Order: sequence, then structure tokens, then C-alpha cells
Amino acid sequence: MPRVMLRSYAQPERRLPLSAPPRWQVALREAVTDPTELCRLLDLPPRLARQARKAARAFPMLVPRPFLARIRPANPRDPLLAQILPDPRELARVDGFRSDPTGDGVAAWAPGLVWKYPHRVLMVPTALCGVHCRYCFRRHSRQRLSAATTDRWAILCRRIAGEKSIREVVLSGGDPLTLSDDSLSQLASHLASIPHLRRIRVHTRLPVVIPDRVTDELLAWLRGTRLTPVVVVHVNHPAEVDEAVARALGRLVDAGVPVLSQSVLLRRVNDSAPVLAQLCERLVDLRVQPYYLHQLDRVAGAAHFEVPGCVGERLIGSIRSQLPGYAVPRYVCDRPGSLNKTPLA
Repeated sequence: MPRVMLRSYAQPERRLPLSAPPRWQVALREAVTDPTELCRLLDLPPRLARQARKAARAFPMLVPRPFLARIRPANPRDPLLAQILPDPRELARVDGFRSDPTGDGVAAWAPGLVWKYPHRVLMVPTALCGVHCRYCFRRHSRQRLSAATTDRWAILCRRIAGEKSIREVVLSGGDPLTLSDDSLSQLASHLASIPHLRRIRVHTRLPVVIPDRVTDELLAWLRGTRLTPVVVVHVNHPAEVDEAVARALGRLVDAGVPVLSQSVLLRRVNDSAPVLAQLCERLVDLRVQPYYLHQLDRVAGAAHFEVPGCVGERLIGSIRSQLPGYAVPRYVCDRPGSLNKTPLA
């Protein structure tokens, strides 16, 4: 009998389209890294680009476009520009300014863990940042301090589990929110399984420089952990807080997450009582608690940002006379070997 050939009506396998990356990841990928491009976009003199390229060899430039959009074009003295444009003064050697001004290297408990203060430990899960602030106190040490891999995180969690005096883990970096929410959720779960831990604190600049980073997934794992979450956002000038940033901060607060702010006192950026008062009042209006105003950590390459401590004391005294107490941050510095931040005023 001849063989009967059966026709197959099976449908070919359908491949699901790859999901688009979150908008915040696209913004990170499309960040401006070339000083020439930045100066062109902001209509700045070509000489600034030439100078910036030299400084960027030591510490590369990285600026997300949402933050770039808040910088006033054709204004070389814009306070937001000063924070992100490489400056040839970064290459000068200045006495008293060093690569590890806060003593993180000495206090490193393990790669990715820094233990300086009682009952809390700082974890550096990644060396990546969402913006390269030119005054960054870890600009020389981020890679060395970072835990970098998820396998390494498990080792660090076991280390924390063996030290029952630790009640809080501070996620810093780099910027922990450059990691995916899946990764952060897994890390939070590991930490929540340690019985003696009570809180997880996230220090980040991402909700300010890329407001789209505050996603439903981020809010879900912050709300879902048994640990009390606290988010500390880094913001230095009122011009950084546009409506998109206001909405992002509002989403965190509405989700029941306490949000604090920290700022660094920076020459020609925020060393003015009206600017600091405006920033603090804006944050309080957004239900964000002003927490710290940091005296600049004396990191090599940032000497041109330093404001004398006596000036900082006068500024804090001035805003204290203008604002209610809850709106005034603590003016502090980080002294190596100290068991806490040192109040200055």
C-alpha cells in the first residue's frame, strides 16, 4: 500500500517579543558621557569641553539626560552644571585631600561591607552610579569597595547573620538603585531572613537624576519586606527638584516609605542661605525630611568645592532662624574613626 503522507497543521512556535527595558534603564544607557556633546547640547564654549576632557580621563563624566534638561543652557555658572562637568582643578594635588577621606578602606569588614558605626553596617552591592558627581567621596574607591556579584551578596549576608549586634543594613554604592528591582528584591529577601535585622536603608541619587526609577516594582519590594525601609535621597539644589522629581518622591511617601534627604555643602552650588532654605522648604512641602547637610569630604579632586566650616555654621544659623526646626538638616562631617557623624553646628 502506498504510504499516506499526513499534512501537518501544527502552528509554528510563536516567540514572545522581548519586553522593552524600563525607561529608567534606557535613560541610564543614553546618559551623556562625552564632554564635547554635553557642551554642544548646553550651548557652552568649546574651551570648557577641552578642559573637561582632560579631567574626565581620571574620573569619567556621566550625566543622565533628565538631569541635563534642568541645567540652564549657555550658563557656565549654573549650579547643576558645576556638579557634573569635569573641571581641570580636579587634577591639582591639594594638601589634606586624599583618595579615602572617610576611612572606608580601613573600616572595610569584607569586600562590599563597611562597618564603622555600632549596630549598622554599610553594604556596597554595586560600584555603578546614575550620575558622576564631581565631588564624590568614593570616586577613587567605588570599584574596590563593591561586592559586585549576587554570589558575593550571599556571602555578605551570612557574615551579617553571624553578628547579632547589627540591626540595620545601609545600601550605598555606587548607587544601589542602578540594580534591577528583581536583584534588589532578592537582596532584600536575603537580608529579611536574618532575624536580628530590623531596617534596610537605601541611599540613592536616582529618584532625583532619573525620576522614572521610582517604579511599581521598586515600591513593591520596599513595601513587601518585613524590614522597615528608609530611603535617603541625595539632592543639593532646589533646581534639581522639578515636577517629575516631585512626583517620584511623592510615590515613595504615598507608599508608606519614610524619605529623608541629604545634601553636600558645595562652593558656588548651594553655599547661600536663601538657596539652602529654599531647598529645605521645597523638600518639606514634598513630605521629605531634611536629614543631613554634609561638610565636604576631603577627597582628592574636589578641593575647589570646599566651603569653610565657619561659613557652614553661619548658613545653618541663618536657615534655622527662617524655618521650623523639623525643616533644618543637621550640619555634620564624617571623621575617620568616629562612631557617628560629627555635628558641626
